[in-house]
Formats: sequence, structure tokens, C-alpha cells
Amino acid sequence: MNKELRRVSIVALTMFLALFVSTSVIQVFAVDELRADGRNSRTLYESYSAERGPILVDGTPIAESVPVDTQYEFLRTYTQPELYAAITGYFTLNQGTTGIEGELNDFLSGTANEQFLDQLGALVTGQSPRGAAVELTVDPVVQQAAWDALGDQQGSVVAIEPSTGRILAMVSKPSYDPNRLAAHDTQAVLAAYEELINNPDDPLVNRAIAGDLYFPGSVFKVLMASAAIDSGEFEPESEFPNPPTLELPNSSSVISNSEGGACGGGDTVTIATALRLSCNIPFAQLGLALGEDTISEYAQAFGFGTRVEIPMRATASTFPSGLDDAQLMLSSFGQYDVRVTPLQIAMISAAIANGGNLMQPTLVERVIAPDLSIVQEDEPVLLSQPISRETASIMTQLMVDGVANGAASNATIEGVAVAGKTGTAENGGEAPYTLWFTGFAPADDPQVAIAVVVEDGGGFGQTAFGNRVAAPIAKQVLEAVLNR
Repeated sequence: MNKELRRVSIVALTMFLALFVSTSVIQVFAVDELRADGRNSRTLYESYSAERGPILVDGTPIAESVPVDTQYEFLRTYTQPELYAAITGYFTLNQGTTGIEGELNDFLSGTANEQFLDQLGALVTGQSPRGAAVELTVDPVVQQAAWDALGDQQGSVVAIEPSTGRILAMVSKPSYDPNRLAAHDTQAVLAAYEELINNPDDPLVNRAIAGDLYFPGSVFKVLMASAAIDSGEFEPESEFPNPPTLELPNSSSVISNSEGGACGGGDTVTIATALRLSCNIPFAQLGLALGEDTISEYAQAFGFGTRVEIPMRATASTFPSGLDDAQLMLSSFGQYDVRVTPLQIAMISAAIANGGNLMQPTLVERVIAPDLSIVQEDEPVLLSQPISRETASIMTQLMVDGVANGAASNATIEGVAVAGKTGTAENGGEAPYTLWFTGFAPADDPQVAIAVVVEDGGGFGQTAFGNRVAAPIAKQVLEAVLNR
């Protein structure tokens, strides 16, 4: 009998221990994951019954919770909704959260570990819980200028402060109204979401950091020239043969320069001239000379292959691997299978503008508790050092020449030295080109680095170039920064 009791006791004790361990895991180790799970209806209802913290731009709310006389108590509302939708994302009853709303949900809802004492104080005093405010790095003047400059085009603008990585503007078009997704009417929210998700123009996609990504075309030549010079194997005056057309190795495909003919005349052409005039053939030859490994090494140093968190996680830009000579030559002027986000292209220019130091890009300035104390404050973080200061200085001058008397002339600002590079990327067949500009200003004291991308040829199919469409957009944004 004692033996049977002992067995039962052991089984019961084992069950209690298993229960204790599982409960501890759930309550201690898995609590954050469970709280963030979109299927957790309890958390969802609690988040609506709490006063969610605002998202601020220059101290002004662009997203805030207002009291309503319903079971949810608060309604999330967005001012200038389409202007900031790519940044704020949305906070919905049944379709999850995106953007800053999603990535900083714990702070905004007041449930972050850093806010434990606030939660405890609210529990003791019986006060209603309140979330923290999130102050963004975005400059409202620059954001509005980027929005206005892009106009009715589909595409994106990203502007970064090179010395800190602070994102001053991030625009993605077409946009959408997150207020439609924040409503308390479930059927209305579902209808709005279905409409947006089925829109062929993909308004819910933040083109600055995600989506199908773009061929960079000639803006990739900035990375190529940087890698060539920084490697020590080449100088700006290094020369390559200058034919008007070039048949790719082991292929019947022929490449040409964007304007047709040779690059600036002469039997040879320098890297400096090829970059200034944006010629494809010299860069194809340069890529073959540099080799895939070297180009990949520099691409990774500039951020390719990394899902940068701003805090939203950006899709990693890619430089292909395992290339034959023809594929490598095409990749060397931003074609074949090179794919990028506008954020990545802005990061390349920002690194050059900052003396070769690439700072971690961020949208978040600080998190502020309801009592106005600072819960978290972001400090500039060095992400990498892809090139030397000397290389950055050389590249700055080459890019200034590209604007002053080269293929990026429409970014010229009177009295200001602008460093820039345009791009016109092919998308295969009869598809319209993708048009680019990237650069920074002032060149001698950079305040802003920028990337502009315009889809569908800017409405001109395959007849427009980056200098015609993207460069004037960038000029307006750069002027907005310089005139602050």
C-alpha cells in the first residue's frame, strides 16, 4: 500500500512540477511574445481600453487616441494620414499593426518592460493606463516637400541626415488613409483592408523599405566607383577602352551607353568621366576587372544583405552571386539581378557624405513617458565604415562634377555644391524605365543625403531619364532642407 501511495505521490508531484514550469515559462519567458501575438484578443481589447501614446513629429501628434463613448473607450486617429502612412502604419481592431504602430506597440500601449513602474503605479492608484509618446526624427517641412515634389508619381523619397542617420523624410506613393483601418466597425475595416490589399498599385506597401525592390540602374555606379577607388586598384583617372557598343562574353547580347556612341569621345575613358556622364560600357569593364568577390564585399559593407531596422525591418537589398562574366558586367551598372530599396541607395550617399562612416538609419528620436520623463532616447550608432575618408572625399568631388557638368545637371542649386548621380534602370522588354537620383548637399558640409525613385518611367515609358524626372524632385527636397 505504501508503495502504491508513493507512486501516486511521485506522479502527482511530477504533474505539479510540470505545471509550475509551464506556467513560469508562459508568465516569465513567453510573456512578450504572447502579448505581441495578433490572436491575443485580451491584449487587443486592453490596448483599446488604454490611452495609447501619440506618435509625434516636431512635438505635434500625427497619430493619437481620442476618447469615444463605446466599449473600446479610445479611437486611434491620424492627422495628415496619407502623408505619414508609410511611417505610422496602422493600428486596427482585427488586421494587426504595421509601421511605428506595430514596431513600438509595447511603448505606445504602455506595456513595455521599461514602463513596469508606471504600470505598477497605475495599478496601485487606480488610474487608467496610458502609453508613452514616440517622437520621430522626421522633419515636417522636409516630409511635406518630399510629398509635394513626388506629386502624382508612384515611387519613394528617403532623406537622411548623414552624420546621425536620422531619417528626415520617408514618402511612399501611392499612399492610403490609416483612419479607415482604425475604425471600430469590424465590417468597415475588413472592407477597407480588402480594397487596399487588392489594389494593383499596392498602397499598403512602403516602397522606401519593402515591396518587390527596384533595379538601381546607374545609381549603383556610385558604389562601383567607391569600391574601385577604395580597393587601391584603381584611381579616378584609370582608363578603359571606349567602344560605342560591347558584346558581352560568351553571349550575343550587346550593351551600349545610355546616350549611344562612345563615352565622351576618345579611344579610352576614365572612371571619373564614365561616372560623370553615366556610361555603361566602362563600368561593365570595371566590374569584370574588380571581380564579383570585391564588389560583393563592398556591397555588404554598404548594407546589402542586411535587414536594417529603422525600427521597421527593411527588406535586404541584394547583389547576386555565382555570376558568369556577362552577368557580372550587367550587374556592374545596376542591371541583371541587382535589387535595392530607396533606403539602401540613400545609405550609400549618406556614407560618402559622412566621410565613409555609415550611420544606422532611424525614425525614432525618443520615447516619452506620460509624466514627460524620457523612457528611451536614441543615440547615433555607427553601422559600418565601407570606405575610407580619402575615398569619400574623392567620390564627393566626382559626384559634384556629375551635377555641375554631367548627367545629373537638373539637381543644380544656385550657390550650393550638390553631389549627385542619376539612374535609369531597365525592367525588361517594353516595360517603362525606373528613374533615380541620389546624392547629398551641401557637398562641403552635408546636411542631407537623398534617394528618389520614380516608377513607370514617370509617365514617359522608355523615353525619360533620371535627370529629367527624379533629379528635379530631389532638388526640391534638398532645397527644403537647406532653407530650414
